[in-house]
Amino acid sequence: METKTTQPSAPTAAPDPESWSVASSKELYRTEDWGMGYFSIADNGHLVVNLDPDRERVVDLYEIVRGLDDRGISSPVCIGFPDLLAARMQEMSDAFSDAIEANSYRGSYSAVYPIKVNQNRALVKEIETGGRTHGFGLEVGSKPELLAVMGLTVDHPDRLIICNGFKEERYVRHIMLATQLGRHVVAVIENINELEILISNAASFGVRPGIGIRLKLDSLATGRWHGSTGDKAKFGLTIPGVLKVVRRLREVGMLDCLELLHCHMGSQLSNIQVINEGIQDLARVYTDLQKMGAALTYLDIGGGLGVDYDGSQTNWDFSTNYNLAEYAETAVYRIKTVCDEAGVPHPAIVTEAGRAMVSHHSLLVTDILGVSRIDRHALTDEQAEAELGNEKHPRVVDELIENLLSVTPDRLLESYHDALQSRQDALTRFRVGLIGLEDRGFVDQIFWSICLKVIRLSSDLDPLPEELAELEQQMSDTYFCNMSVFQSLPDSWAIDQVFPIMPIHRLDEEPTRKATLADITCDSDGKIDRFIEHEDVAPVLALHPLRKDERYYIGIFLTGAYQETLGDLHNLFGDTHLVHIRYDDDEGWYVDEVIEGDSVGEVLGYLQYDVRELFQAIRRDCERSVRAKRLTAAESRVLLAAYESGLTGYTYLE
Repeated sequence: METKTTQPSAPTAAPDPESWSVASSKELYRTEDWGMGYFSIADNGHLVVNLDPDRERVVDLYEIVRGLDDRGISSPVCIGFPDLLAARMQEMSDAFSDAIEANSYRGSYSAVYPIKVNQNRALVKEIETGGRTHGFGLEVGSKPELLAVMGLTVDHPDRLIICNGFKEERYVRHIMLATQLGRHVVAVIENINELEILISNAASFGVRPGIGIRLKLDSLATGRWHGSTGDKAKFGLTIPGVLKVVRRLREVGMLDCLELLHCHMGSQLSNIQVINEGIQDLARVYTDLQKMGAALTYLDIGGGLGVDYDGSQTNWDFSTNYNLAEYAETAVYRIKTVCDEAGVPHPAIVTEAGRAMVSHHSLLVTDILGVSRIDRHALTDEQAEAELGNEKHPRVVDELIENLLSVTPDRLLESYHDALQSRQDALTRFRVGLIGLEDRGFVDQIFWSICLKVIRLSSDLDPLPEELAELEQQMSDTYFCNMSVFQSLPDSWAIDQVFPIMPIHRLDEEPTRKATLADITCDSDGKIDRFIEHEDVAPVLALHPLRKDERYYIGIFLTGAYQETLGDLHNLFGDTHLVHIRYDDDEGWYVDEVIEGDSVGEVLGYLQYDVRELFQAIRRDCERSVRAKRLTAAESRVLLAAYESGLTGYTYLE
């Protein structure tokens, strides 16, 4: 495959190789913090993926991307590591096993994977297969998801399947059919209306279904999804509703079917105290229902186990002030304490921590197509001084040049404010015709030169004034990525989620450019200008200058949850290629499965375009052009072949 050529950056000061090292990149990009041992940087400056906690199976991500390119699988590409997923499931199982043993807990633990987090068949199958060792199950929230899971669990019908979401007649019928087929299904009652549907269908099908109740917790979550709990939560029953369900099940002789109590404490919970309080409240309700005769055996503490996206281990929306071991310890200890006080048996603990299970296993790699740099047009002090006093220029030009030459560390804000005023004066004069286009362009050059000088001299300021922090972003480079934010990173656009982003090679070199990222859609929101920083968000990302005739790759990490299935078809950019990489102890990494990204024709088909009809329309148009002698027959053949090739090609730049 032909190597892509990128436009070289303007000359920059050569970095001192002695002042930068792989350790410097680790500190800058925080790989040792958010990577949780799964990601690190090798001595050759390449980012590597550690497929096991002992770092005995390590793969070079840059090597993988180049290998995929050799196979005709070009970026953007989503890369999944099933071995890493298996390691993560093992970690979850081990954390709860250790907590259960340490606390002499007499119940068990099972995770169920909510397939809404990422419904990709290959991923769900990996979890279904790999989870057998740990007794993990699956959670569904709709009829389609239930039907998919029923088909995936044919050979292992004993797997726990929890059915959440709104349920009408047909959804409940599918639950009854699954029960008849021997599946271990628990239908969770989300609202009172579902109860009677469940009771009537149980009688019609002659089955004793597993029943659960979702409780609305009084304790409120924190963070971005704080509104998902409390009295106004979308799902679940209040205490009076729970008691009504218990009474009704007792009336119809089905109280023994009530085997699970469930709650949703919130998503991406950053504070362990919120989790502690939520589990305390849920366990209290559990013990009282036990005493009322409910045959509860499962206590489902829901999702919420957070992912530390920035690695700060703090109580911040994109971090967590706890780790997996503390989460498991908190859950086991709190449930045991409440149950022992009430004198009831310890339940089997269930979690629905999909985000924490799958986020790390998948990442997106994209190449940089080019860069826009404001400093291409900047002037040196010598160049500006040579223009000082030139009668061809209006007075405002001299004002800006004098400002540029007088910028010093002790008057940075003053210089910036003066430059803003002078530029505004120049714009006003341009609008009324008092200065021409060339002078207007020269004004911008000097203004940018002042701003760049101010930014350079402010690097040692702590704290950095807010105005200058915003200026850094305004004057930063724009690196154009071969991707669509709306398709591959929808949470970045929709909810301002931050993800770890960094180059996957050249990490033994100093990244001397500060940049924001832009995608290839024609939407102004198609950009990334929020990057991880300790307990904060950085407006720019440190990147390397582009080199001629060398592709520059960046990776976007922890994208395994939600991103693949939430994307849309903005500008008709479809799904990216999805590749699963496995590791063999003798041969190293290999491509296990390739799911090719959408072709142009497939995307058009999603929106009811008939690709054959489009092709025939172009064929007829070519014939008309040949008859009108605008094209030769040979030229029309070339045009038709190009059009047909375009329909079958990747929606991204190739």
